[in-house]
Amino acid sequence: MGKHSAGASRAGSVLDVQRVRATPSTRNQPSPRTWRRPARVTRFLAAFGATALVMVIVVDPYSGAYADALPPSEWETITDTQSFTVVDALHTPISYDPYTITEPPPPPPPAPSPASGKPDPGSAKAIALEMVTAKGWDANQYDCLVSLWTKESGWNHLAENKSSGAYGIPQSYPGNKMASAGADWKTNPATQIRWGIGYIAGRYSTPCGAWTNSQAKGSY
Repeated sequence: MGKHSAGASRAGSVLDVQRVRATPSTRNQPSPRTWRRPARVTRFLAAFGATALVMVIVVDPYSGAYADALPPSEWETITDTQSFTVVDALHTPISYDPYTITEPPPPPPPAPSPASGKPDPGSAKAIALEMVTAKGWDANQYDCLVSLWTKESGWNHLAENKSSGAYGIPQSYPGNKMASAGADWKTNPATQIRWGIGYIAGRYSTPCGAWTNSQAKGSY
């Protein structure tokens, strides 16, 4: 019994020793290692990636720059098909005001060359020639006027017929009729001639018509 107890005691000790050896100690267990990439490998990979990117851009710069984009060589084949419709377009009617074209008056006819001769400047006959020309009458009408008023008054703007009361170059009867041409009818030859030409134009149309009547009846 004593041997058995001693043997059992040694057997238990051996088992304890084995158990202790079989259980790892956390204090003596080595810590796990962390793997780190060497710096040389990192620099190589960065250089390789940059080189690959440059090669892609140089070989085909449009491979990744645009999504579903056509290269420039095919741009010209694209046809612009845009269209639009104008609705309720602004319409401004254009109207023009009526107008008339007025032609300039014809130039006055040249001064007539009367058979009675060219009057002295500033004389009563010269004034009459200007008015006859402005009226549109020719040299023949002026000659008739010269003959008519030479017979009536001798072209004296102060001539007065004592028996009839006729006065002035045209021998207006009565003389104050010439006041319609100007208040100075008694002394101004131009006023008397203006009235006399108006009277002849209204009654006989022309000086030659008045001269013909004077020759036939003795007066006009």
